[in-house]
Amino acid sequence: MSKDSKARKTKGKVLLFNPTGEYYFAKGLKAYHKRDLYKAKKYLQRAMQLEPDEPMIVCQLAVICSEMGDYQHANSLLHKILEELDEDMVECHYFLANNYAYLGFFKDAYHHANLYLELDEDGEFADETIDLLDLLTIEAEEMDEELYEQDDLITKQEQARELLESGHFPKAVEILNSVIDEYPEYWSAYNNLALAYFYLGEVQKAADILEKVFEENPGNLHALCNKLVFAFYERDYKEVKALKEVLKKINPLLIEHQFKLGATFALIGEYEAAFTWLRKLQKKGFDGDGAFYYWLSYAAYYTGREKIAQSAWEKAVEYNPDKAGFEPWNEEKTTINGFENHNASILKKLDSDHIEERLFALFLTAMSDGKEDILASKEMNQNIKFSHLEREYLASIRKGHEQSVPVHDIAAILYNTYHPIGTVEAGLFLLWFAIFVEAVNQNQPIKNNEAWAAAVEYTWLKLRQGKISQQEIADKYGISTSTLSKYVKLLKALPSS
Repeated sequence: MSKDSKARKTKGKVLLFNPTGEYYFAKGLKAYHKRDLYKAKKYLQRAMQLEPDEPMIVCQLAVICSEMGDYQHANSLLHKILEELDEDMVECHYFLANNYAYLGFFKDAYHHANLYLELDEDGEFADETIDLLDLLTIEAEEMDEELYEQDDLITKQEQARELLESGHFPKAVEILNSVIDEYPEYWSAYNNLALAYFYLGEVQKAADILEKVFEENPGNLHALCNKLVFAFYERDYKEVKALKEVLKKINPLLIEHQFKLGATFALIGEYEAAFTWLRKLQKKGFDGDGAFYYWLSYAAYYTGREKIAQSAWEKAVEYNPDKAGFEPWNEEKTTINGFENHNASILKKLDSDHIEERLFALFLTAMSDGKEDILASKEMNQNIKFSHLEREYLASIRKGHEQSVPVHDIAAILYNTYHPIGTVEAGLFLLWFAIFVEAVNQNQPIKNNEAWAAAVEYTWLKLRQGKISQQEIADKYGISTSTLSKYVKLLKALPSS
């Protein structure tokens, strides 16, 4: 090497390249104008990762998703802008109107089109919006009212499904009961209502709903699958075996039924049967949602098909970014992470209309590895739904003094046994927080934390299993059966019980 080259090496500088969200946004726009939508989406997703609170980036990504036909994801991004980032970005209403029209949700399309014109009658998309409203009016004249009702029904059912998946069981029950009141023969709502009650710990009520479905709609596949799920969680292995044999003989023709069967088998650990159905759907060109790819990934991984598992997981995370880190091959995380280490789920619960769900979210925050991030969130700091009771609990969490608050202490005692908190365990904690609220409203003093915890667990197990020994629960908590009996009576005397 020459002396000159050595000198050049000594004087050279290393320039660090730290791309920003704006950089990837510009590259995404360039790719979009060249009509390379796949590359544009990739760049915009990266830009959004770097600057998640920039509405222009999120909006452009939504537009690209719409052009690629992914209207549901586009709509979730547009709603995020209006609800979290910038409610004054009114053009989002125009984009939502178009997307809902393509999806066939004409009521929603009509609503957002009118809202756009109301907010910005001379806006950039005013003429296009008027044309869209004309088309929607023509469609409405050609349709009868029944189709509009079906549109509303599908929307409510989708809301309920999302609430179930995120652990908002009381709100899901509320919506599903309203659906059943309007559509008494809509069996899908009954099946989801049974799931909601089951996860709340009201097993008998869930079983009664399934029986009603079997009586009035014999052979309902969703009800059979739910019955298998219930038996699996209740460890009724005889029933699990019998139902598995029945379901493995069924060969449904409807895509919806094939998906339900595959997801159910995956949930109970019958991965080979699950993979058969889910992979069959994928090969047919079925473009499922996040739940489909989630279960396909698990089924593929646990049957030794790792490449398919990884590919499916990438799709699952595209639909639900908060699933990142919960891969089936990451066994440590999938076993130790429940709702308490699922920040997105906690943030959603903070926005619930039900105080017991918000209290549950506060408890999960206190137990979460991501506690500081959640405490710093706007969902926590700008929450207008919090009552005085919740604000006091939050203040104790911020100071690290939550152990001195009865609502937390009793939940923490239950947590010693029931963690991580999954979908089933959530019902126990929701029961406690609902009881606590009623106790406060009735000026019932909360003393003897072990007795209260024992009474809550006994009541929950009684709801779930039917037969449970008071002596067994009393021994577990180091109290007498007479004390347990006294607190069970106190609990049952409260209005919510």
